Amino acid sequence: MAPTLSPFRPIPGGPLQDPLHGSFRSPLNRARAEDASRRAHELLADEGLTRLLTLPRERRDFVPRAREVFVNRNLRMSSIEMVGFDMDYTLAIYHMRRLEQLSFDMTLAKLVSEYGYPPVVGGLLYDHHFVMRGLAVDRVNGNILKMDRFGHVGRAFHGLRPLKPEVWRELYRHKRVRLRNPQFAWNDTLFALPETCMFAGIIELLESLGQRVDYGKLYDDIREAIDTVHRDNSLKREVRKDLGRYVFQDPELGPALHKLRSGGKRLFLLTNSAWDYTDAVMKYLLDGQLAEYPSWRNYFDVVVTAAGKPGFFTEGRPFLELDVSTEAGPAVGEATSLDRGKVYSGGNLARFEELTGYRGENILYVGDHIYGDILKSKKSSLWRTCMVVQEIEDEIIYTDSRQVEIGTLSQVEVVRERLDDEVNHHKTLLNTLERRLEREPLSAEERKEAEELRRQTKAELDRMRRALKNANDIADTLEEDVEEGFNPYWGLLFKEGNENSRFGYQVEQYACLYTSRVSNFLHHSPMQYYRSPRDKMAHEQAGALSARLSPMGGEGPPKGAGKD
Repeated sequence: MAPTLSPFRPIPGGPLQDPLHGSFRSPLNRARAEDASRRAHELLADEGLTRLLTLPRERRDFVPRAREVFVNRNLRMSSIEMVGFDMDYTLAIYHMRRLEQLSFDMTLAKLVSEYGYPPVVGGLLYDHHFVMRGLAVDRVNGNILKMDRFGHVGRAFHGLRPLKPEVWRELYRHKRVRLRNPQFAWNDTLFALPETCMFAGIIELLESLGQRVDYGKLYDDIREAIDTVHRDNSLKREVRKDLGRYVFQDPELGPALHKLRSGGKRLFLLTNSAWDYTDAVMKYLLDGQLAEYPSWRNYFDVVVTAAGKPGFFTEGRPFLELDVSTEAGPAVGEATSLDRGKVYSGGNLARFEELTGYRGENILYVGDHIYGDILKSKKSSLWRTCMVVQEIEDEIIYTDSRQVEIGTLSQVEVVRERLDDEVNHHKTLLNTLERRLEREPLSAEERKEAEELRRQTKAELDRMRRALKNANDIADTLEEDVEEGFNPYWGLLFKEGNENSRFGYQVEQYACLYTSRVSNFLHHSPMQYYRSPRDKMAHEQAGALSARLSPMGGEGPPKGAGKD
């Protein structure tokens, strides 16, 4: 029989015995590696170089953490030749609550006047706290859900009330929500926030009046009505009447675009908005900011309106040249080139790359829509991506303001983890002592010592159990307080429990970079090398030295680029 293996001895075939696989013992060019090691010591010992690297740089203005550019995948701006931008919620940052209120009111009015909903529905109030990006609507059961990165539901509301625990567990706790299922609608844009609030508010109102609600029809009616408000330009007509009320005029936007152009980048605008609205908003944003650019169109080498994203990335529609001498901007024919100073509509990704001569990883596209701007472009091309998430500023500023509470919570979490381990260790030790007292023949002195050790172990176990219960209650209370301080219904945008939220996961998977506004690029060189930390596996986080091979991430496409 084979001898019993000690858990502390090397595994057969490991590096201290003849290897099973042999790969770690066969360097291809040991002499070359030894030479590199020698040169590494020389490099690290070069005092002159060390002095140059430790000299303070020229003073850089302080950049608040909320205004930084965050990196999921390494990106060398020196290799980016063309930078494209969406307009709505990207170049044009809206005053969210004002625009959401306008969209909410106009859609409610349409539901009452054109869809036959009772007039009482028209009196609903918009609660901006009840909505955030990344929520899902259960069209069958009438619920609003927030999920973590695994698709597990962490919070659920029916109407404006938390779902009863037993119902929540039955519907979602023991199954994973798959958003491809038509039962669920994923609300991932800022434009979708009013419809989520409206869906919950109408259910709350009508069911409180004893009426039965067809949740699927309600959602479809809201979706159709709000789409109509956007599609027929009635919403945008109201915005155009008072752009200063609805659109934030960022004084750093023009300088940021100029800095990118000065770094040799060609810029393009790719928006779903029609020409008349695009022209009005872009004039408000950029005209007059810098003397070098008498018109907003001077910033861009290519301007494409009514692009029809996400279809732009997957379909084959032609580019149409527009006559922009009038506000209507009628099409004058199919474009055979994309020229500076002209404006186009429609188009498709393949034709864009063909006509501009730029393609793949040499193009960076900046947008706000996780599906239409980021996910589809990443799955359909090798374009690099940057997502604008303006809510980052609120979340970072808020969490910074709760630094003391979060620090205390973090310390308690560490103590809770240690207590949990020690409780399990003491339970095992106590069981071992009790078995020894029950089963082993002990002398009087040995029995006395064992009983004293058992008493001491039990007392320690009881104390740690009480401390663990207390730590659990403290941690849960502090975590709830911090999360509800940001949003009383849904907590933090990028987190759900101890995991990233579904929305945070999507940003991480598909956006190479993400930031709160386009003007944040002003604080960086147009040749900046954006570096991310390398992902570490659990064994590397536990100390395996492979984690130290390179501390920086790679430059390949984001993790979700190849997913269906």
